[in-house]
Amino acid sequence: MQVVSKAVRRLASFRSRLMSSVASIDPSAGLTDEQLATQELATRFAHNEMLPHMAQWDQKEEFPLSTLRAAAQLGFGAIYCKEDYGGSGLTRLDASIIFEALSLGCVSTTAYLSIHNMCAWMLDTYGSEELKARYLPDLATMEKCASYCLTEPGSGSDAASLSTTAVKNGDYYSITGSKAFISGAGESEVYLIMCRTGQPGPKGISCILVPKETPGVTFGAKERKVGWNSQPTRIVHLESAVVPVANRLGEEGEGFSIAMSGLNGGRINIASCSVGAAQASLDAVIEYTKTRKQFGSPIAAFQHTQFEIAEMAAELLASRLLVRNAAVALDTKHPDTVVLCAAAKLYATRNCLQVIDRALQLHGGYGYLKDYPVQQYLRDCRVHTILEGTNEVMRVIMARHLMAS
Repeated sequence: MQVVSKAVRRLASFRSRLMSSVASIDPSAGLTDEQLATQELATRFAHNEMLPHMAQWDQKEEFPLSTLRAAAQLGFGAIYCKEDYGGSGLTRLDASIIFEALSLGCVSTTAYLSIHNMCAWMLDTYGSEELKARYLPDLATMEKCASYCLTEPGSGSDAASLSTTAVKNGDYYSITGSKAFISGAGESEVYLIMCRTGQPGPKGISCILVPKETPGVTFGAKERKVGWNSQPTRIVHLESAVVPVANRLGEEGEGFSIAMSGLNGGRINIASCSVGAAQASLDAVIEYTKTRKQFGSPIAAFQHTQFEIAEMAAELLASRLLVRNAAVALDTKHPDTVVLCAAAKLYATRNCLQVIDRALQLHGGYGYLKDYPVQQYLRDCRVHTILEGTNEVMRVIMARHLMAS
């Protein structure tokens, strides 16, 4: 309890400095008035409602549902869903700006929110009107949360080889299998399950919405993780879980393409979270090096420190530009959208992680203490190079595109 309280005091001090100073690299450059207002709204929410609790959520592994619902009241529960059933009707660029800003307050919580938004969009885009009317209003307010279920214990990056099966019997599917590394599992009420309804390979996969209360749905123990501790991760088990055929998104055999279309946006979202964490870490290390003295001078006066911070700023700027460019490509249906999303995810998650790691190094031994937030940004962002398609897979996507051109 004393450790948590100490960390909270450090975060309060960090928050006060952030709120009273201009960001080291202005993240609002080039935004419209509407986007600036959205960014300010998300930034204020991050600083006031998330950052003061970030350390506690991490150390106590609390899922902050009330905070997520408060974010949903601002329109962040279904950001780029149509307004018909409660969505905000914003763009992917707007979403990137929001997720970047919210990550200043807590990367782990924002990342879960981004996954929830991805699921809501998939339902909004591919679900029937009946299915959307039944679930989207509650997803928009986050009265119900959603989880994306593609990965399996034995499939990993080879997602098209998944073995969870859905056997059709009249107007119902009976689903059997397991999904691994599912964010929100056990807390979410809605699960988008990618399962095999036909032939081997990607063309035999369908996407089916499975409610939590469905008989046959159970959950494994909560995984113990390095980061992302404010959101639970569990295996989802399905044992002859029966759901209506009407719960299917799209047609049979379209599930893999639906899952991949969701991941294009998911990659931008996760990259945006990395950018936000890198921004927060850069701001923190600039403040720290101005006050920390060694050999009679602030370490900010040392040329090595200045060069390090300059390199960090350059990587942050480049990452933000790549991510926002990919978001615009997704909004405009650019023919290179897939590769641009992959490039943004590859570059931003890798390089922003390095920015955060450099910030920790410049904090010296203090950076390794949980009293300082930079170590949590590092732990929470480490997984970003793995999920939503590993960065190795991003390289494969880009290489295939380049070799085919």
